[in-house]
Amino acid sequence: MQQPWSTTRAILTGGALGGLLDILFAISFAGYNGLPPERLLQVVASGALGKAAFTGGMPAAAFGLACHFALSFVWMAIFFFAARRIPALAGKPLLAAVGYGLLVFFTMRLVVLPLSAFPRPVTFNAFSWGMDILSHIFLFSLPIVWATRKVLRRS
Repeated sequence: MQQPWSTTRAILTGGALGGLLDILFAISFAGYNGLPPERLLQVVASGALGKAAFTGGMPAAAFGLACHFALSFVWMAIFFFAARRIPALAGKPLLAAVGYGLLVFFTMRLVVLPLSAFPRPVTFNAFSWGMDILSHIFLFSLPIVWATRKVLRRS
């Protein structure tokens, strides 16, 4: 008999899967635009380290990857505990993923990045933002909703 999912397992699975799919997309999209993976991860690290991330080599890139996954687990936990209190949040998975993906995307772009040490202004590029929004909906938020539903369905 299969063990039911625990809260911890849901948060670790949803956060890891969403984070992995999202960073793979980001690395692929950046590579398509000529930016190597190490540099993309340094961009992520620059939210905490500022301009120093770009001279930090692989250690800064590894720190950026760790920051990315830490944020993934935080976003997963936020959705999980919100859906536990308001089960309708996970009632319609695609709708929940669209809403949560948009919330995460705009919160990161319009609140977190401007308040961080990120050394560049947040700019708007319709194609890049569109691709990033789709990534946040289908590659990041959908695994989060799925993992949350695995636990909430048995409750």
